[in-house]
Amino acid sequence: MTVTEQHAATSASSSAHSRRWLSFLKHQRTTENITGWLFVAPSVILIFIFGIFPIGYAAYMSIHTWRIRQGAILCDSEPVDFIALVRSCLSNYESAVLGDWGGAALFALGLVGLFVAYIVWTRLFSKRHENVYAVLRIVAGLLVMAVGITLISEGYNTMTGALRPRDQAFLKGLQITIYYAFGSIPLQLALGLVLAYVLYHRVKAKAFFRTIFFLPYVTPTVAAAVVFGTVFSGRDTSPMNQLVQLFGGDVQRWLAEPRPFLNVAFGWNLEGFIAGPSMALVVVIILGIWTYTGYNAVIFMAGLGNIPGDLYEAARVDGATDWNIFRHITLPLLSPVTFYLSVLGFIGTFTAFNTLFVMRTPTNAGTLDTSALVIFDTFRAQNRWAEATAQAIVLMLLVLAMTQIQRSLLEKRVFYG
Repeated sequence: MTVTEQHAATSASSSAHSRRWLSFLKHQRTTENITGWLFVAPSVILIFIFGIFPIGYAAYMSIHTWRIRQGAILCDSEPVDFIALVRSCLSNYESAVLGDWGGAALFALGLVGLFVAYIVWTRLFSKRHENVYAVLRIVAGLLVMAVGITLISEGYNTMTGALRPRDQAFLKGLQITIYYAFGSIPLQLALGLVLAYVLYHRVKAKAFFRTIFFLPYVTPTVAAAVVFGTVFSGRDTSPMNQLVQLFGGDVQRWLAEPRPFLNVAFGWNLEGFIAGPSMALVVVIILGIWTYTGYNAVIFMAGLGNIPGDLYEAARVDGATDWNIFRHITLPLLSPVTFYLSVLGFIGTFTAFNTLFVMRTPTNAGTLDTSALVIFDTFRAQNRWAEATAQAIVLMLLVLAMTQIQRSLLEKRVFYG
């Protein structure tokens, strides 16, 4: 065999070996892909059946006439244009939720205005440190915020005015939901953080107190609501009224009081959104704080355990006070926990149901009817299934938007070490 023939034979053998090796790698990659899909398949199937499919089916129901049984689809078969087709398909959203698309657009534009106000407040002249630029930034931010709030108010009033009285409940429920969320979540987080900080550093028998503070969270919701209903009863002999009378106050109706809390407590005569939550809703907010403060404290304590002790020792050696240590070490390093709890808290309050359902009565005149309760009433009491699914889809989109806003505004301030 000549040298050329030997070289050709060697090249052929090397090429065949390369093809076998590539074939082996391809087969191995295919096997690994199939194995991976088989491992995740149960989870994917369960998520699709219990997560994706119900959402898709609710969206399907919302574009039909549906009262117990499926009716005709709402989409116009001979639309004038594409916009007319979309409006016909979404007529349940217009009649039961939004009322007027122009008002909805103003409302959305107002939310965008608030976001722009935040950008102006935090970034305008951010590299200039003179006082005059700080004043300009604050004034510009307040002006944009005022425009945003005006648009939101105008859009809300336009939408509400275009709805029939029975369909105004969902938008009013959104207002009550906002009161409930912003009235309870900040206090739950603040009290939970204080409790966790005190328990973690200066209290013996931590396990005992941790259990005590965690008990409200594991107490059945309905039982807690019934007990709070008794404590905050409008009777003269209720525990809370006896306490109020002990300090010289008047007997209050508490859960049976639909008037705004500020008007009742301070004798004011506020109306509209600025009047705030009813006294009945304030009682529910107190119940929410009682339930979740201990849970938040336990989670904060777990976060405190992950902060290196060297940082505290170094800070004390440098002469830092307790407040400086808390402000510049504890708070920043707990920011991931705070962010996690705030996101879960807002999602929970926007979808809260059990407590409010048990504590609402005809005497509080619908001031406890959050969006979730309105959806339930539309579905169960009125048998308007299509409108209820339209309301549920809108509420889900609002929760997603709220979560994304929290991520956009807060995640950049979270310090992960």
